[in-house]
Amino acid sequence: MKNERIVDRSIRIILGLGIISLAFIGPKTPLGYLGLVPLLTGAIGFCPLYAIFKINTCGLK
Repeated sequence: MKNERIVDRSIRIILGLGIISLAFIGPKTPLGYLGLVPLLTGAIGFCPLYAIFKINTCGLK
């Protein structure tokens, strides 16, 4: 079940890649791996926090 619209997913993927790049290019801290969370939620189209708070940006029922 998806609960994210394509714009939301795109923003998450771009943001996730940007945060992950901090682990390799920027300050090279392990905190950059936190970018996997928005990257994965954007890739699969499902956000667990959206489900908990009953938010649906996808528009599908």
